[in-house]
Amino acid sequence: MPKAIKKRVPKKTGDTEAEVQERLSGLKDTFKERQTTVLQIFAGIIIIVIAVVGFLVYSSTAQKKARFLEYEGYKTYYSGQQGQSVNKEEQYQKALDMFKKAYDAKSSPSSLFYIAACYYELGKYDDALRTLKEFTQKYAEDDRFIPLAYQKMALTYIKKGDLNEAKKTLDALYSLKGDIFKDFALMESGRILEKEGKAEEAKKKYEELAKKFPTSPFIDEVKAKLAEKKEG
Repeated sequence: MPKAIKKRVPKKTGDTEAEVQERLSGLKDTFKERQTTVLQIFAGIIIIVIAVVGFLVYSSTAQKKARFLEYEGYKTYYSGQQGQSVNKEEQYQKALDMFKKAYDAKSSPSSLFYIAACYYELGKYDDALRTLKEFTQKYAEDDRFIPLAYQKMALTYIKKGDLNEAKKTLDALYSLKGDIFKDFALMESGRILEKEGKAEEAKKKYEELAKKFPTSPFIDEVKAKLAEKKEG
């Protein structure tokens, strides 16, 4: 028996047009959403770029300002060594102000160290110690200035008459890597031990200095002290 031929039912034109319009509308909405997202991303990138450029410009300006102030601070701090007749207190106070401004503009180990050095020269030993302790905590890995900081700290304790803290600081200085100021640490430790009546301990410091640092600027004084002890 032959199969019945099915008649194709023609699609309604109206329905097809409605579907197409609906799809087009959906595509437009999707495009608008994506366009908005792209614009938001682009705007975010622009804001980040502006922020980075602004930071770099600010950082560069701050660094230039800090360098200029540091340079002025150095000139003032060392002006007495350049044959200029100056009032020492005014000299170091002016240098202190310069280094503080430099440090505020751009933190640096050099500015912070010289702030402490100015306090030391002005006889403000507590301020010097506070600043040096801050330095040793903040710039512990700075091989250029950390020995200077410990040396200045030891001298400050000696000025204050706090020999126990001075000895601890000298031991810390001696324990640093490298040989910078190690002869100083031995020399000052020996002097303190002598003041405390510990002649034998002092002698050991002097002997170590003479053995390890034969070209030290302290060598003549050390040899004289060791010779005195032999004669004694």
